[in-house]
Amino acid sequence: MKQLRNYIGGKFSNSENYDWIKSYNPANGLEICEIERSNSKDVDNAIRAAKEALPEWSSKTFKERSNWLIKIANGLESRIEEIANLESMDTGKPITIAKDVDAKRSVLNFKFFAGIISEIENQVFEMEDATNIVVRKPVGVGALITPWNLPLYLLSWKVAPAIGMGNTVVCKPSELTPLTADLLMRVIDDINLPPGVVNLIHGDGEIAGSSLVSHDSTDLVSFTGGTLTGEKVANSSSKSFKKISLELGGKNSSIVFSDCDLESTLEVVVRAGFLNQGQICLCGSRILIEDSIYENFRNRLIEKVEGLVIGDPSDKNTEIGALISKEHKAKVLSYVDLAVEEGGNILTGLKDETPIGFEGGNWMKPTIIEGLSVNSRCSTEEIFGPIVTIHPFSSEEEVISIANNTDYGLAGSIWSADIEKAKRVAKSIDSGMMWINTWLHRDLRVPFGGVKKSGVGREGGRWSLDFFSEPMNICIKHN
Repeated sequence: MKQLRNYIGGKFSNSENYDWIKSYNPANGLEICEIERSNSKDVDNAIRAAKEALPEWSSKTFKERSNWLIKIANGLESRIEEIANLESMDTGKPITIAKDVDAKRSVLNFKFFAGIISEIENQVFEMEDATNIVVRKPVGVGALITPWNLPLYLLSWKVAPAIGMGNTVVCKPSELTPLTADLLMRVIDDINLPPGVVNLIHGDGEIAGSSLVSHDSTDLVSFTGGTLTGEKVANSSSKSFKKISLELGGKNSSIVFSDCDLESTLEVVVRAGFLNQGQICLCGSRILIEDSIYENFRNRLIEKVEGLVIGDPSDKNTEIGALISKEHKAKVLSYVDLAVEEGGNILTGLKDETPIGFEGGNWMKPTIIEGLSVNSRCSTEEIFGPIVTIHPFSSEEEVISIANNTDYGLAGSIWSADIEKAKRVAKSIDSGMMWINTWLHRDLRVPFGGVKKSGVGREGGRWSLDFFSEPMNICIKHN
């Protein structure tokens, strides 16, 4: 059985704990590998390595660090197929998504930040009798904690700007999906990145993750994951005034007006609801439909969802894979029971759709629920699975009220031929991001993040550069 080890100070090393966590393939329930169950001593070792590497790494120019990011990107790009296969096996997602989304975006993240970091120049502000020079300094040692739904995609989104701005980091991937984090360390090792710049510890959140974010020598924390865990991270980090970025959950609305292009809207709204089995924080799990087209859109939606191909994740024709774990599947199914209690009607889903040969996996058919109150728990709480609720609305004011009646504010989409109306509605929704007549259309230069319980801070483009650095002003008095 393959055993994945920590990567500390430029070496793959054994944990101080000598204990292991088993990792399973979500599609068939079979064991893939074991990872080290790191403890606080392992965290100490990783942070010590990062601190020792910090002075030399931070003294390099932006251009020099940009060149290292390009080397990492090239190393990943040469392993695109391996990344896709590992990610599909580790998460249960279809291989086409693993390749076209996870693998390619991970390469792009390093290339993108390499580009904008190489162009950084000091800002200069002239006064009559002085010159002010604003320089960007690294924050220090960063703790980067990533979830299981987009493992390498989100790890690369953090590592690239963090080290590009001169920080050194300790990464803690989800214990459920360790394979591509290990691959990234192998790439980093192959290109001989200076030891200690990027370190990785495996383990669970209660010990390894908690020790990392609360450590006195950790200067910043970038966390992507569930809201409840995010609250713990925030509480732990705030005691020592660490710089913190939290990208948390979402309960996003897909708002469908009667003047939309029906065919293109249906296609993308289905994708928004069920991509990666609904296990993306940006998924549109509440579909709000203008009442004049509600019945027609609902019927067409059912038809589209029932046509989704559920099957072997390694098959390029598969559209719906397995859920991440048995525990997560049980949680998602509990919301179906709750929906029935709350008066909902199951329009499609729940039939046994386990592919032949994958009986040990965590499979669930995409599910549509109608008839729920817009204030019900199933309509307002994050489920993070292949479930959408549908609701009619009759006016702009009503749909804005529905979209805003959750504790979350991450993203959403609006579908209408009237762009001015769509922009007006978008601006009225409490959200960090809104798409009009599209979904998951990402420009890496724009801010990414949410409001309310969807997170704190923004990353992406210059917002990532701002988070992973500290501005310092140097004022020079003229003679």
